[in-house]
Amino acid sequence: MPVRLSRVFSTARSAGLPSGQVLGSASIRPEKDFVQRLEVFFCGKNCGGTPYIWFFTTIVMIPAHIVDQVLQTAVIEEVIGDYVELKKSGSALRGLSPFTNEKTPSFYVLPEKGIFKCFSSDKGGSVVTFLMELDKLSFPQAIKQLAERCGIEIEEEEMTPEQQQARSERESLLALNAWAQKWFTEQLHNTEEGKAIGLSYFESRGFRAETLKTFNIGYCPDSWDAMSTAATEAGYTPERLLALGLAKDKDGKLWDFFKGRVMFPIRDLTGRPIAFGGRTLSKEKKVAKYFNSPESILYHKGDVLFGMHLAKPAIAKEDRVLLVEGYTDVMALRQAGIEHVVSSSGTALTVNQIKLIRRYTKNITVLFDGDAAGIRASLRGVDLLLAEGLNVNVVLFPDGDDPDSYSKKVPADVLKRHIEEEAKDFVAFKLELLARESADDPVKRTEMIHSILGSIAVIPDAIQQGVYLKLASEELALSEDVLQSEINKVIRAKLLEEQKALKREEFRKQRMGEQGPPPPPVHSAPDWSDEHAPVEGAFLGGALAEQEARRTVIERDLVRRMLRFGDKDFTPPAPPEGEAPATVAFARYVVAYMQSLNFEIQHAVFSEVYGVFVEHAHAESVPAMEDFMKHPDPEVQSFVVGAVVDKHKVSSRWAEVHQIYSAREEDLLNKALMDSLHLLKLSDNRKEIDEIQEQLAGLNEGIEQNEEAAVASMRELLERRKALDEQKRNISTYFGTTILP
Repeated sequence: MPVRLSRVFSTARSAGLPSGQVLGSASIRPEKDFVQRLEVFFCGKNCGGTPYIWFFTTIVMIPAHIVDQVLQTAVIEEVIGDYVELKKSGSALRGLSPFTNEKTPSFYVLPEKGIFKCFSSDKGGSVVTFLMELDKLSFPQAIKQLAERCGIEIEEEEMTPEQQQARSERESLLALNAWAQKWFTEQLHNTEEGKAIGLSYFESRGFRAETLKTFNIGYCPDSWDAMSTAATEAGYTPERLLALGLAKDKDGKLWDFFKGRVMFPIRDLTGRPIAFGGRTLSKEKKVAKYFNSPESILYHKGDVLFGMHLAKPAIAKEDRVLLVEGYTDVMALRQAGIEHVVSSSGTALTVNQIKLIRRYTKNITVLFDGDAAGIRASLRGVDLLLAEGLNVNVVLFPDGDDPDSYSKKVPADVLKRHIEEEAKDFVAFKLELLARESADDPVKRTEMIHSILGSIAVIPDAIQQGVYLKLASEELALSEDVLQSEINKVIRAKLLEEQKALKREEFRKQRMGEQGPPPPPVHSAPDWSDEHAPVEGAFLGGALAEQEARRTVIERDLVRRMLRFGDKDFTPPAPPEGEAPATVAFARYVVAYMQSLNFEIQHAVFSEVYGVFVEHAHAESVPAMEDFMKHPDPEVQSFVVGAVVDKHKVSSRWAEVHQIYSAREEDLLNKALMDSLHLLKLSDNRKEIDEIQEQLAGLNEGIEQNEEAAVASMRELLERRKALDEQKRNISTYFGTTILP
């Protein structure tokens, strides 16, 4: 996690580290520059006298002014729009969450504030945070990606060999894959073997040079170690080659996994190569036609769709995606001018791949090969698409053709017209198959009807399910009641199987001695993260959970108010006699009051937010939203956004229509602040009382032996306890209630 240098020194001081030295980073401004890893060492002796050395390394990545420039230039709705289908909703944009499997949109983008909020996952923040959460990037990586998109050049310090060695595993593997992709491409176009075997193969298939360039197609020489040798000579280690599956180990020697194959780079959503698919050109039947890279920290085949990085803009424009099976199907359709096409890369369609599609559109057309076996295999994926709430159409190509071969037989306009005119709703498509394959066979007809009903049963939308049921009833000449009864059987059977699976999993855990999830607590702290103000006396009883949990809720509510109303003019109560009440920004008043009482925010995230207010208070200002959105910690940004964005609001006409006038939180700021401060004082009071009780218990043995020091200490502690009890009674008077011990 990237941090500010000043935060590291603060952590070091709180850990009791007395001295420190920054190595090779004299140009860093601790309060400004962002770092990814910090090369610092602290040395000294701990309280037991044991010497220690504490250190970790850094690479200074991006100066603060570059971060500011990127955040000011990047348009959040355009960036997020590449991942999520957004639609206008008042002054905001709304879509389905890319973080959870939801059916009703709860993901909002607020362009005027430059933030997003996902209510289903409780994530929120700036466009940088979005990329960090979704693509699992570090803060500097997300900034660099946005900078490239915006055409902003980032000047980085040249890394030393030690710093290069310290780069993360992920970055190193991405660099190796990028090198491999470039090397494979050069082999295809610039070597005699590549031209004679690989390039001639694609030319014979009708692929043009610009298409091969668009997809960065390559060739791996038919040699045991040509690629491995070149990679090691370029400085990449055998361990990295093995980790990515580019090479295999045989008797301690590397051999090329993709030898003699044409290479299809598989890319992530940003276009970076994360894996490869290799097709053999050998005629031997024992040789597998396609190899894919094995799973790695970069590549999970069930999460990736081939061609998605190129297809995103076209999918958004067409509001539809075409799904094909193979790499060359995607290439052929794009060469014909059809760009909103992706492939499952020859693997069975997965739920994660469907979720990836649903980020951009709910409409999908599946292009089936003409052979019967291929149709039956592909139909299994249709039910998965329906279950995830997608609107599914199906296109069938003439028998013996696939999208690749058919695109080479007909002009581009004929291909496009075929896809548009032959697209059938999945129910109509299955009914057509029923009439073609099983019209005269009662057994096959029954099986096909059950297949149709099984597909209808998985549709999550009840209205859509009803429409399809009516259509099926009309086409099959069967009553809706009969079909509905069968659908209910399917649904019940599925629920029963899910329950059995849960029981089997519980039984397995019991046999393995695994512990299940902990039982829910009897008491839980109330959620004040939205518009709810604290209730008087809410924490005065002592029946709730531990003190730290109570204090966390108090701190959260206090900092939340600072975020929501920090720049509001606030009139402090009881000005000196004879003076007119002066107004000050609420956040600045809170900081001054907190500091006068020596109160500190203890929770890590809330402390970071409060620290930004303190910095600005010293400059007699109040931080704006963009000041928090520069923070490299996604948790901080998520809390800030959650504090200022409400999912539901009272209508502006509510009071006018119903004559019901509810109190506004901003009109009760002084009381809410005093409540919070008294509750914080009560939290500190209880903590100190507990500490005194522990110290008294530790004196028991000395008191029994009538030790003078123990008796004196007991008297001091009891005096302090008496003062704390008086303090607690004063707080009780403020709240008008009794505080139990």
